[in-house]
Amino acid sequence: MGAKSLADGHTKFTILTTKPADPENPTATELAAGIEASCDVLNSDFTWGPTDSDKVQEKPLCTEGNANAIGASNYQAGFTIFRYFDAATGKPDASAEDLLAAVQTKGSQLWGYARRTGQKAKEAWAADDEIFFGAEISTDNLQPPSDTGGYIKYRVPAEVQDGWTFIKVAAGA
Repeated sequence: MGAKSLADGHTKFTILTTKPADPENPTATELAAGIEASCDVLNSDFTWGPTDSDKVQEKPLCTEGNANAIGASNYQAGFTIFRYFDAATGKPDASAEDLLAAVQTKGSQLWGYARRTGQKAKEAWAADDEIFFGAEISTDNLQPPSDTGGYIKYRVPAEVQDGWTFIKVAAGA
């Protein structure tokens, strides 16, 4: 029997601004070319993955209670990003704003992939890594947090256009 792993520091999250050749089977090379967001996303409100599927009422006449069938899949996507600033001027640090640039325009089409295994978040993607959820998303307007304490950050609400659960990183370039 294998060992359990605590979740802290084990969620790798990568955003791609270019569609992979096969979005359901991204390669390690494609993922490595993306924006590594694991250290730039707030842990406490990271929502990324499946939610309850639609229910279809298809019970036979003889069934006394509800007997729903499982219908179309539903997914959720949203995360809060940290902002970075030049220590001398206090102005945005352009060298650290790749993630902000990718998500700040409403309607941005992106592909995101998250790994949550015994591997640390900072470990590079490799062929055959398990991706617990990959998705094509469309971003909404950035939202300031309701609590303005802590670091300066913005919530990125997004709508999943297509999603894939428990896929693997493909071999190849």
